[in-house]
Amino acid sequence: METTRVTTTDKDVESLETDLLVYFATQVKDKAPKCDKAVAAQVKKAFNLGDFKGKQGEQLFYYPAVLGKKKQPNAKRVLVLGLGKVASEEDRAMGCECLREAGGHLAKVCEKIQAKEMIISLPLLDILGADKTAASLIEGVLLGDYRFTKYKKVTRKKTDYPGLGAVKFAATSSVKLVRRGVLQGKIWAQAACAARDMAHEPGNGWTSADFAAFAKDIAKRHGLDYRCIEKKEMEKLGMGGILAVNQGSVIPPRMVILEYQPAKKSETILLVGKGLTFDSGGISLKPGAGMEDMKYDMCGGAAVLAAMQAVAEEKPSVGVVAIIPATDNMPSGSAVRPGDIIRHYNRVTAEIINTDAEGRMILGDALAYGIETYKPDCVVDVATLTGAVVIGLGHHYSGLISNNDTLALCLEEAGKQAGEPIWRLPLNKHYKKQIESKVADIKNIGGKAGGTITAAAYLSNFVGKTPWAHLDIAGTAWDFTEKAYIPKGPSGIGVRTFLTLIRNWETGKLK
Repeated sequence: METTRVTTTDKDVESLETDLLVYFATQVKDKAPKCDKAVAAQVKKAFNLGDFKGKQGEQLFYYPAVLGKKKQPNAKRVLVLGLGKVASEEDRAMGCECLREAGGHLAKVCEKIQAKEMIISLPLLDILGADKTAASLIEGVLLGDYRFTKYKKVTRKKTDYPGLGAVKFAATSSVKLVRRGVLQGKIWAQAACAARDMAHEPGNGWTSADFAAFAKDIAKRHGLDYRCIEKKEMEKLGMGGILAVNQGSVIPPRMVILEYQPAKKSETILLVGKGLTFDSGGISLKPGAGMEDMKYDMCGGAAVLAAMQAVAEEKPSVGVVAIIPATDNMPSGSAVRPGDIIRHYNRVTAEIINTDAEGRMILGDALAYGIETYKPDCVVDVATLTGAVVIGLGHHYSGLISNNDTLALCLEEAGKQAGEPIWRLPLNKHYKKQIESKVADIKNIGGKAGGTITAAAYLSNFVGKTPWAHLDIAGTAWDFTEKAYIPKGPSGIGVRTFLTLIRNWETGKLK
């Protein structure tokens, strides 16, 4: 996917050779679907036969070489893909999501026919414009074309589909807008796929050192400021949360920091992602069944770091700082125990009731340090934090808790636009009371009731009055809602939501 060439042309598509030439059709009530005149005859005939109505995901194939003497496209195959009623859709976010789904369907078609390259004749959708249409389509194509085969060596076959080599967008007008949209969509999709790659890595293939190396490479290539706080410095700074979680591990913890600031002074958004590279539960050991999925407990950190990859390429007018507290959580003779009391960076003490509630412990230090050091205008943390959010929201919505209504609305809108829906949960003194401790300032769990919210209540002790939002992605980081462009396994969720938030923030649309 990273090597897929994505280009734009204003040439006549029918003169270009390709494995697959794609047109689109939109559904019209009781009439033949609306489509490009180049395929209108085929579409009308199929409609009259009752074979094609332009419904979302509906496909009409034909093969130009066998249609007689009339001049035909040079493509080996032509596909007309239904978009449903998107042309009449007033909600732009729904329109973008429809196009991402269409892109995902195209990726599946290409895999089925083993296509090396594809040309897309861009549909004209007034509700979105050429740039947004192109961006959404290429996002869907590249996200749908994703595959992780790094460790499949012996069992790989020569016939296994390697993915698309090239995608070309054909536009007869607004070519500059299309190019801009294609570039944005490609950058965002590649970032989300980078997060998927990180999540796919096993616990012995992705450690705190790998988070640091990835961040350092981004900084070197794009001129960002990079810093990595190592264990000795954590001890001097008093970061008792991440140090406690790391006590049972042989791999040292790291707090990885990337900072982007535009040339002109601007506001700053702080992103903090949980980088728990493997979570055994520690002394409060998890059940063995399904524990292999705990390599995914770093999806929050992956989302933040991958978002910074795109930020580095796009260079927005708003500053962005990313912090990833990274460690694993292992049982051993030196591991933190239930009943232990720790002291966080901001001097808040916490009684450890369950060592498997470790994500909030490492995030607490990162939030307190990041806010004190960078003085952001807002902070968003993202984490696969609680199983309770899966019980409450399933795998369809990420949970949101915030101390600021404006920021919460910004994130909800960004998630909607990115196709990564978010549902806000409450946070008040009653939930905070659940984590009161008799021997420390707070305790790290508040019982089964409201587990997602009490986890956020713990984090609220480290943000002060700074506008803050917490995203719990335990239900959406993997096994997310089935979509054409979302494969099984890690979804890369959060990346495009953050990038949308940043873009909306810098344009002043949501503040």
